[in-house]
Amino acid sequence: MRYVFIVNPFAGSGDSEALIRDAVNSSKHTEECEIYLTKAPEDATKFVREYPSDEEVRFIACGGDGTINEVFNGAVGKPNTSVSCYPCGSGNDFVKVFGADKFKDIEAIIEAPAKPIDLIKVGNRYSNNVTNFGFDTTVAITINKEREKTGHGNKSAYTKGIVTALIKSMKNKVTVTADGEVLNPSGKALLCTVANGQYVGGSFKCAPRAEVDDGWLEVCLIKPISRLRFVKILGPYTEGKHLDDEKMKDIIVYRRAKKVEVSGEPGFAYSLDGEIIYEDNFTLEVAEKAINFAVPE
Repeated sequence: MRYVFIVNPFAGSGDSEALIRDAVNSSKHTEECEIYLTKAPEDATKFVREYPSDEEVRFIACGGDGTINEVFNGAVGKPNTSVSCYPCGSGNDFVKVFGADKFKDIEAIIEAPAKPIDLIKVGNRYSNNVTNFGFDTTVAITINKEREKTGHGNKSAYTKGIVTALIKSMKNKVTVTADGEVLNPSGKALLCTVANGQYVGGSFKCAPRAEVDDGWLEVCLIKPISRLRFVKILGPYTEGKHLDDEKMKDIIVYRRAKKVEVSGEPGFAYSLDGEIIYEDNFTLEVAEKAINFAVPE
């Protein structure tokens, strides 16, 4: 098997390349390994998609959630292919559902068994973690702007994003339909998450019941609320206790679905694993067992 480490040299603090090279050079699998440094956005997807697949190959995404998503999108549908990751970005949300510490040992990543997991198909793209919109998207847009300024994300950027969203994004005009059921007849929502993974935004456990291989999307819509009440529910939402909190039953609409249709106003934006996409109407569908993912034991 070939092991291809796809390294985003700008992820996180930007100092992981040397560590990865040292680990690969000292591995007993050195001869089967190669390292590729990404050059621009979506370069990882193009590289993976065009990489020869006449023998077994494992692509290991070295970066944050954006790098992981690019590798997933390139690997979907490729024969003889599995993927894994060495998380060294600012958020690393996707791997938390498996236990992030498992992915710190590069030798263990190389030798990890692979199993099929689901993805979320959004138009001609795939989301491996969470696609979300409303309040969360305003947060993500703010984080991206901070990343453009500093060259990397950090927790203070998440905090700034929340403050911005509290000002601009408390009542978003959007209609969400899950397997034919309109979840918000009012056509308004504070936020909505459609999840395969469990975490978003670096620390928020938005989908505590999500499993990556159960064939379902986890849909959670929160109705518009006051800023005061938002502050009160932030704790349970961060900890992933919101679905079982009796004090939040009146504002949460939760469903498991195969297909979710979203209709927003012109200029509507959503976040696909952290990437901002502007699209008024779009559909999300579960792509069952779409890719083989290797998790260290």
